[in-house]
Amino acid sequence: MKLSVRLCMLMIAMILAVSGLTPKIANAESSEKIQKIEQFVEEQRSISKTPGISVVIVEKGKTVYQKGFGYADVKAKTPVTSNTLFEIGSTTKAFTGLAILQLEKEGLLKRSDDVRKYIPWLELKYNGEPQTITLNQLLHHTSGIASNSITKIPESNADNALELTVRTLLNQQLNRKPGSSCEYATINYDILGLVIESVTKQPYDVYMKKQILEPIGMKESFVGMHQVQSTEMASGYKIGFMQEQPYTPPIYRGNIPAGYLISNTNDIAKWMKLQLGNDSSNAIDKQLIQESHIPDQSVEPFDKDTYYASGWGVMKKSEKQYIFHAGENPTFTSYFIMQPDEQLGVAILSNMSTSFTTAIGQGVMDLWEGKNITNNHSDRNQKLDKFLTIMCIVVGCLCLFFILLSLGIIRKLVRKQRVRTPLNAKRILLLSIHTLIVAAILTLIIMFPEISGLPWAFIKAWGPTTIPVFIYSIIAVSIIYYLFGLLLVFTKKIKLN
Repeated sequence: MKLSVRLCMLMIAMILAVSGLTPKIANAESSEKIQKIEQFVEEQRSISKTPGISVVIVEKGKTVYQKGFGYADVKAKTPVTSNTLFEIGSTTKAFTGLAILQLEKEGLLKRSDDVRKYIPWLELKYNGEPQTITLNQLLHHTSGIASNSITKIPESNADNALELTVRTLLNQQLNRKPGSSCEYATINYDILGLVIESVTKQPYDVYMKKQILEPIGMKESFVGMHQVQSTEMASGYKIGFMQEQPYTPPIYRGNIPAGYLISNTNDIAKWMKLQLGNDSSNAIDKQLIQESHIPDQSVEPFDKDTYYASGWGVMKKSEKQYIFHAGENPTFTSYFIMQPDEQLGVAILSNMSTSFTTAIGQGVMDLWEGKNITNNHSDRNQKLDKFLTIMCIVVGCLCLFFILLSLGIIRKLVRKQRVRTPLNAKRILLLSIHTLIVAAILTLIIMFPEISGLPWAFIKAWGPTTIPVFIYSIIAVSIIYYLFGLLLVFTKKIKLN
């Protein structure tokens, strides 16, 4: 009897020991993951020169990790927190897509409808023929609208900016038959925003705030900068001369439905929980959320094993499904990625235009899932900035060189060591060649927007800050070089006896 009691007590003690150890093991694993994630984020933030990053991870309906890295404002040394607000870029599209599905459920529209039912004047053509474009095709980026239509979005803070943006399409041909293939064009979602206005008889920003954000508890989020009533807004930056540079881009109020919702990781955590089916408020029908994740597989994938849904990319990877989207504005980027089977979601918000934000989001997801990662990402803007920084130094040296040579000639003129001379055939030829070289350089700069299809205003807003400096440097050195040439052509050395 005593032996059996002892055995029972021993078994109970072992069970208690094991049960007490299990959470500690789990906690140890989580701590190790978090340590790796924080080291990874800090390393990538340093490499990319990103001023501030906000990270949140949700799992099974809980926020399991949330932290800010770096600064919301570099000059003021304001740290990033979970309250810091960021423009979320194209991750806004999922909000617009959900609103369209919600309006369909309410019987106010159908996704199979021709967009002209709601915007009668929006008649777009392919090969000169008017085309039928459905709301579904706008949702899935199969409308035939070209991706470079983003370059025509007007700078505007007017109340009718959304209509002004959509009207730019009237002067642009579709580049393929609607429904034939997927080509990502941000303006598709601006059209959907205008459809929302037409159907609801409300401004897009007012409708989205009241019918989408507030019901799901995203009370710290705003639809466009004009709505922001908070001191928590992060300053925006972009790369320039190999470090972060503060920059205030133009206002594109007509692009809000596609890219200018403003939020923080507190609210984005709620958004991801909603997407993963863990929203306790039941403010949005769960079936609508699931429908918004159904991709259009009637066309070829836009990336490897990746199709587009309603504001989400849907990808199969190692037998797992991932739902994701990146967002990029001139001075902010974001990345959301979710794994529905594990009810796991990761969101990254940053106050710099850089593709590192996407790489960080993918890396954090991999680390949380226990995978190994490689830190070999590079950003095209960072590469371009490095090249242009070197070129600015080279052009600056050339500029100084020609200034010194010109001053040397002027000095000799003052000292009567050089004198003016009439033009002869040889000097006219040299002047012509000299003029043609400088004219060619300046013409190339003027014609570059026509050649590339990228207006200077767009390049200035979206590219590194070194681009305009480099262009002005080229113009300056061309003028100084031309003046130096004129001094050489119109003067000559005095021959000493």
